[in-house]
Amino acid sequence: MSMRLSLLAASAVLAFATTAAFAAPQSTAAAGKTLTSSQQKMSDCSKASKGKTGADYKSSVSACMKGDSAPAASASTAAPQKLTSQQRMAKCNHDNAGKKGADYKSAVSACMKTGS
Repeated sequence: MSMRLSLLAASAVLAFATTAAFAAPQSTAAAGKTLTSSQQKMSDCSKASKGKTGADYKSSVSACMKGDSAPAASASTAAPQKLTSQQRMAKCNHDNAGKKGADYKSAVSACMKTGS
């Protein structure tokens, strides 16, 4: 009986020691980690480019990292982004919400052709 009790106690101590040993380094490493200046700049540029995707995101972050954030911002405000067909359809549906039947179909068709 005492052998079982000592084996159980040793297992409990080993489990507790293992948990404590692996939990402590992770929490101190995450709390004590500081970013280098380039990592901080990348983080800031990434946050500034939030909402953009693909090539637009890459070019925005690249311009920000180079320090050319003003041209990237003015380019996006000067020319409106081209809408995808799905976005165009949603916009046309919203714009022509009160119309019905053939009137609705012709208005949405005209809207889709203009690309607005």
